Parts: sequence; structure tokens; C-alpha cells
Amino acid sequence: MVNRRRVLAGLAASGFALGRAASAVTRGADGVLTAADVHVDGYPTVEAVRWISRMMEQQTGGRLRIRVYHSGQLGREGDAVNLARFGALDIARVNVAALNNAFELTEILALPYVFDSVPHMRRCLDGPIGREILRGFESRGLVGLAFYDSGVRCFYNHLRPIESPGDLKGLKIRVPPSDIFVGLIRMLGANPTPLSFGEVFSSLQTHLIDGAENNWPTFYTSRQFEVARYWSQTQHSFAPEVLLMSKRVLEAMAPGDRELMLEAAAKSVPFMRELWDRREADSRAAVEKAGVHVNEVDREAFRRAAAPLVRQYLKNPDLNRLHGAIRAAA
Repeated sequence: MVNRRRVLAGLAASGFALGRAASAVTRGADGVLTAADVHVDGYPTVEAVRWISRMMEQQTGGRLRIRVYHSGQLGREGDAVNLARFGALDIARVNVAALNNAFELTEILALPYVFDSVPHMRRCLDGPIGREILRGFESRGLVGLAFYDSGVRCFYNHLRPIESPGDLKGLKIRVPPSDIFVGLIRMLGANPTPLSFGEVFSSLQTHLIDGAENNWPTFYTSRQFEVARYWSQTQHSFAPEVLLMSKRVLEAMAPGDRELMLEAAAKSVPFMRELWDRREADSRAAVEKAGVHVNEVDREAFRRAAAPLVRQYLKNPDLNRLHGAIRAAA
């Protein structure tokens, strides 16, 4: 079993004691890069990074590979981002919701009802909009390697079906640490409760919170469906995942290795999406078979209720410009 404290201490020591890039190439002779993910073993994002590792091993004759610490072994998403910024961790997979407060351009991807569908979102992320947002990470010590799917986020709770915004009134709803999600929940009449992902199951079980919002695979693999038996198809957010790498680490790699990393990350996206689409369908089927009540909602009512929040953020000229481009691609 991995000792989280020992791993973190080792990564931090190698990153900060050297006072320069802490790439695994300089960290040890085995050429192992480290990656962190809060999702469980076998989750599509975890498997996509392993796919990158296999491609790198093949292209370098086994000289370079990636060791993935899944299931939150290296802490929360915010912890992983900070470790990567300072070169103490090589790669971090995080949801954009965890990046909104530090990286302004990611806010457009988390705003409610910006995207109409998964194909719409993918078109935007694969084009100039996505590339501009990825470039924005470089100002704070990170490199945006790729966007991964995170599905369509919906509400679930242990009390009742949610069919209109009024049904959320007074409920305590877990949100990720993002001002956008906090503001959305408050605007819908519920009480936002920021919690780390790992605390959600026990908080639902003890009724510290009444519900949360996420995607089908996360709802299933985290086993939250066992304690939250009502799922409502609000489809309020398509907020994707981002694969980030330490800028110090990437720049310390040999040019050929650096190009290989960038190429492998880009090529991992269709692989991840294929896994994701299959996992999403399987997860929904398993949850419904387990007896979770699934209901449709008045999406237009939710869109209207969320509109003031969107308008507030679109006062930012950069976000307004990106929003216009996203809507043009609908």
C-alpha cells in the first residue's frame, strides 16, 4: 500500500531541495514521471495517462514511463496542482472547477449551460478556444497538455426528485471549491457546501449534506449512488478535466522527449473519449439497475435561473469573447 506522506515528502524534497526542475529524469535513474489523479484505478482519466506512459515506453525503448498515483493517494486536486507548479510532481489531472479561482480563462468552461451537448463541447476544446485556455496555464508554472471529458454534471440527493429550481430550496449541496459552483447553487436556492471529493460519500451517508452534483461514472465508481437515491437530469455543466504538467519539468526534458510528451498527450484524447463514452453508458445502466430514481427536469427553467450568474461573469471581456466563440460553434 502506498504511504502518501512518504511519497509527498519525497516529491517535495526532490522538487524544492534542488531549486530547479524536478523532472523524474533528473530525480532518479529509472526515468519515471509521476502523475496524480483523485479518481479510482481503471477510471478513464487514469487509463488515458497510462496509455501515454505505454506510448512513451515504446518510443524510448523503456527509458521513460509514468507512474500514476490514483484514488487521491497524493491528496486533493488542489494539492496536486501546487506540487506540479513547483516541479515536485510531474503531471496532475484535475477538473476545471478546481482551477477556476486561479486560472480565469477556465471559468468559461465551468459556467452553467454554456455548452449544448458533448459534441459541441468537444469541438470547442479541440479548436482555438481550447488551445487558448491551455496556453493560459503557462503564466503560473504549468503546461496544459490536454482536455479530457468529465461528462455532463447533474444533481443527486437522498431526499427527493429535483424537477425545477424550486425543488432545491434549502438543500445542502456539495460543490467543488469553485466560486462559480458556489454561486450557482446559491442562485438555485440551495445551500452550497464546499467539500473535497473524498469527503462526499461519508457526508451523504451521515446527512451532513443532502446531495451533490457530478457525472454518471463518478456517481457510480464512488458508490455515492448507495446513499443518494435520486438523480435529476439537470445537465447544468460540461466542465471538463485538464491534464497539466509542471512547466519546469517539461522544459528540463530533452527536446525529443518534450515533443514526445506533447504528442502522446494529444493522441491520448480520442483514446480517453472512447473509454469515457463506454464507461458513462455502463455506469448509468448499473446505477439504474441498482434502483436509483432518475428523472428529467425543466432544463429551460434551470437555464433561466442560472442566467444572472452567467451574465455576471461575462462582464469580463475575455470570458465574453470566449463565450461568443463557443455559442457560435453550437
